[in-house]
Amino acid sequence: MASVKATGAELGGDVKRRNVPVLEVSGAEGEKQTILVPKVDDKKQKKPKQQNGIDIESWIAPIVFTCLAFFTRMYKIGQSDIVTWDEAHFGKFGSYYLKREFYFDVHPPLGKMLIGLSGYMAGYNGSFEFKSGEHYPAEVNYTFMRIFNAVFGALCVPLAYYTSKQLKFSKATTWLVTLMVLCENSYATISRFVLLDSMLLFFTFTTMLCYSKFHNLQSKSFSTEWWTWIVLTGLSIGCVTSVKWVGLFVTALIGLYTVEDLWNKFGDYKMPKVTYAMHWIARIFGLIFIPAAVYLASFYAHFTILNRSGPGDAQMSSLFQANLQGTDLIDSPLEVAIGSKVTIKNMGYGGGLLHSHVQTYPEGSGQQQVTCYHHKDSNNDWFFHPIRKEKQYEPQEEVRFIGDKSVIRLLHAQTGRNLHTHSVAAPITKKHNEVSCYGNATVGDDKDNWVIEVVDDAISRDYSKLRTLTTAFRLRNQVLGCYLRAGNVNLPQWGFKQIEVTCTKENKPRDTFTHWNIESHLNPLLPKADRKAFKSPFFRDFIHLNVAMMTSNNALVPDPDKQDDLASQWWQWPILHVGLRMCSWDDNVIKYFLLGNPMVYWGSTASLVIFTLMLGWYAVRWQRGYPDLTQRDIDHILHSGLYPFIGWFAHYVPFVAMARVTYVHHYYPALYFAILTAGFCVDWATRKLSRPVYYGVFGVIYAVVIGVFVLFIPISFGMEGSNQQYAYLKWFDGWRISN
Repeated sequence: MASVKATGAELGGDVKRRNVPVLEVSGAEGEKQTILVPKVDDKKQKKPKQQNGIDIESWIAPIVFTCLAFFTRMYKIGQSDIVTWDEAHFGKFGSYYLKREFYFDVHPPLGKMLIGLSGYMAGYNGSFEFKSGEHYPAEVNYTFMRIFNAVFGALCVPLAYYTSKQLKFSKATTWLVTLMVLCENSYATISRFVLLDSMLLFFTFTTMLCYSKFHNLQSKSFSTEWWTWIVLTGLSIGCVTSVKWVGLFVTALIGLYTVEDLWNKFGDYKMPKVTYAMHWIARIFGLIFIPAAVYLASFYAHFTILNRSGPGDAQMSSLFQANLQGTDLIDSPLEVAIGSKVTIKNMGYGGGLLHSHVQTYPEGSGQQQVTCYHHKDSNNDWFFHPIRKEKQYEPQEEVRFIGDKSVIRLLHAQTGRNLHTHSVAAPITKKHNEVSCYGNATVGDDKDNWVIEVVDDAISRDYSKLRTLTTAFRLRNQVLGCYLRAGNVNLPQWGFKQIEVTCTKENKPRDTFTHWNIESHLNPLLPKADRKAFKSPFFRDFIHLNVAMMTSNNALVPDPDKQDDLASQWWQWPILHVGLRMCSWDDNVIKYFLLGNPMVYWGSTASLVIFTLMLGWYAVRWQRGYPDLTQRDIDHILHSGLYPFIGWFAHYVPFVAMARVTYVHHYYPALYFAILTAGFCVDWATRKLSRPVYYGVFGVIYAVVIGVFVLFIPISFGMEGSNQQYAYLKWFDGWRISN
């Protein structure tokens, strides 16, 4: 038998080989086999000695850092009595919970419910409109509401401390990471207002802490402590995702870690199959079921609290609206007839109400525009009329009900024109036909005729009658055979950014964007429906709202016709190229400027480059056979360096691809992962320094981070008087601290 080499290559005297020990053993026929054995560094394998007594630093340091965090986040927090920046949005959303009026927003509800809770605890009744730049009235305890939010921001500091401990950073590095979070001006500023960002950061921080703690308990699988931390990880994932969908990025990070962990366990031949299956079950329960339950629970609470009709009704299904208090939908007759005045709702997720207005298409037919609109308006009203070949409608005639296969015309109530289509390309979706309003009650052609095709009915299998709210139907043009459709495509400014309505030639019965239902219905000849006929299931409402949120979020694209001075680009964030004015810059206004600590930003960004180079360096040396790293070193790089780096990547790169408008605060979750990466790089680089040099290096870094934070503290605590007296902080033109 030939000699076997572990490298797969002949090792002659002139050939360079990996510098690892070699073990020779006898083969089956007495021949020698060479096996390469990785070198083990006994010194690095030794565990550090445990100190007797109590580790005072682990008690005193987090308490001191936490006290400083509360000071930096709350000092002068009520000084400005003006509705600042996005307080105009999130304060108003909190008000809706207090008034229990349904509203619509692109973010999940947990953070806004917490804002509503802060208002309730402050004795606020929800009556203030939170208009941007307005002064808070005396009856609104805005200071308490801000303090409530600031608590989440302040608690991020001790969370960073304990996370650094779990990532096995040295004491000095743990302090550095904690200081970088404590002295990050953007974190200190944004935590002071009634916004979602402090909550988003808090739950991002808790997720990283729980992940790192859970990882360190792998040797105690299925112990009480192990179960506790996997459940807490799941709860944190659920909460961060329920505040903003940005939380999905840290969820993906934990998912990646879980896949890697289970893959490694799959390769452990000593692990019983039952134990391995239990690891899968535990992770499915803790990291999938629990987060999903938290997310669902937040929407269940959202629907339960907001049980009154409000400004967001039109984003939801007609059945959902019918169950809100104060809605006029339940006063409608159940069955629809010729002469009925109706509004028609598209049943696709994020769909609106069939709408028309006097404005015409700038291209194509030049006829009156037909769109879908998400707000209640008299231009949403339509009349059911018979086709011209049949007896025309008379107000006092015998009731003629409409059902499956009925052929009708739809007359726009405000303009008197017929819903019409023709072989003209739609303005955006060119492969579809344009839909317009044309003619009048007596003038028109057969392309005004539409065939009703009932798809489903929530309360009956009898499709002979079209029912308000419960019947889903399609409208097929009698001549062209195309179906009325409203996909989530927005028209340009000439169409007021409303939804394009087209007539598609494709017959896809399951395409919900071709499904419609009657939402409101007025016919004095018909009796009102029994309210018990209208019930809307939770899961259907849950899915509908989430798709509507996604659709609206995707529509938040920059408007080329408008200049947004607050918006910024993804490439500007890591290098701190721009800041953001959060309020008016008048001399009589206390001014806040959203800008990070330059040393924290630039240091963390540089560490991302350094870490990438470091990985490349060790990969090359490992391939060439240099035993630089022990298995413990590799594990430390993976879980304390690479995973934070991936966390930054996952939170940052999606914004590169996003078409939506972006602002500097979108980088703040990614910044935390960059800070952790910086902590790892400093920790790794200083591990072999002599004590005097080691403490000197950290002393200088501490001083620079704290010093720059103090220098820029006016932008966080509030700048009074003329902005010119703060011109010394305007290091670059993008930092518009002074005019």
